[in-house]
Amino acid sequence: MADTELMDKLVSLAKRRGYVFQSSEIYGGTGSVWDYGPLGVELKRNVKEAWWRAMVHMRDDIEGLDAAILMHPRVWEASGHVENFTDPLVECRNCHRRFRVDTLLSETGAADLEHTQCPSCGKTGEWTEPREFNLMFKTFMGPAEDTASVIYLRPETAQGIYVNFLNVQQSARQKIPFGIAQIGKAFRNEITPGNFTFRTREFEQMEMQFFVKPGSDGEWFERWREERWKWHLETIGLAADRLRYHPHEKLAHYASAAGDVEFFFGGTIGDEGWGEIEGIHNRTDFDLGRHQEYSGKKLQYVDPQANEKYLPYIIETSAGADRVTLAVLANAYREEEVEGEVRTVLGIKPSLAPLKAGVFPLVKKDGMPDRATQIHEDLRARGIPSFYDESGAIGRRYRRQDEAGTPFCLTIDGETMSDGTVTVRERDTMQQTRISQDEIVRYLQERI
Repeated sequence: MADTELMDKLVSLAKRRGYVFQSSEIYGGTGSVWDYGPLGVELKRNVKEAWWRAMVHMRDDIEGLDAAILMHPRVWEASGHVENFTDPLVECRNCHRRFRVDTLLSETGAADLEHTQCPSCGKTGEWTEPREFNLMFKTFMGPAEDTASVIYLRPETAQGIYVNFLNVQQSARQKIPFGIAQIGKAFRNEITPGNFTFRTREFEQMEMQFFVKPGSDGEWFERWREERWKWHLETIGLAADRLRYHPHEKLAHYASAAGDVEFFFGGTIGDEGWGEIEGIHNRTDFDLGRHQEYSGKKLQYVDPQANEKYLPYIIETSAGADRVTLAVLANAYREEEVEGEVRTVLGIKPSLAPLKAGVFPLVKKDGMPDRATQIHEDLRARGIPSFYDESGAIGRRYRRQDEAGTPFCLTIDGETMSDGTVTVRERDTMQQTRISQDEIVRYLQERI
């Protein structure tokens, strides 16, 4: 299957099974903005909870935070976003479509704008002079839309962590080294978004900023790079041959070292199908230094044991919740032939799967629907999401749950009514096992 065909099929399945919908679809849609449906919101929530558990709940040296989206405008001056967070933009004089210069030249293979053909109308060389375009969304606070009331929707969650560094450190009584983690929405007015949920204008970040003593930052950068790589492999279950680590040759103005964990999506995403799902950066003391300068407030850490003060260096791990979720879907999608028919499967790791079990009465009589409903409700009461389905042939019901990524299906049949056993069918192997109804919860919990 071609890479582009795979992504097209994934987009179709995502809508059909309730993972992702186009935002405002009945009005023609909103460009590069997506809504997560019933299964999508559960999958993304499971990804975020897996990250939070690994970064906060299982560690004593990382604290959680939920900073506001709206921040003082000086924050973005100090961070460099007002000055540096820009893309060079050109407009076609013929059709008036706008494009990023670097993306335009890269995709057309042209050496300069003069010889570049417009992807929209086909005209060559009909371009305005490039101008800088800031990627932050502006809005207004207060009743008057004047320059004094301009604020921004945050383009990243990290700055909320930096300005709260001392608040968290002192209230949680943490000592260096320690980290602050946050999951939250960010917004970027991308000129060339696309590729489904890979590059969007509204997205969710899972970021952790780890504060360390200067001089130990190199060691901590390597430790976090290894830790995050292991998480994608073991906790999320991404295939090793579809992951790679890509070190940055050109560094951002704030970084002394940086690299990305990339996943192979295929198609037009990223570098020949490889797209970033998480970045690890050594941001030095740039951020705290700038906020100390612009706010006039001391942000130094006081080490009472060593009797010294210093601005900590920061090791950042920044993962995209939407991109990791998309990677889980792309990693899980497969088609296979079974008895002359194509079976479409989302082989999502059971711990991440939106639904853990499908519950089916074999027929709509003989008390089977009542017994199946009882099992279904008991599972939900115990925190095990399940789906009740009594419509259609049992094979068709299995196929629907295969597409939804549900790892187990429970069938209630005549034997259930006589001896209390049910059939458990596993998604990946399609093997069927009979277990006692009393063993269902333990059986599922051991496997999810």
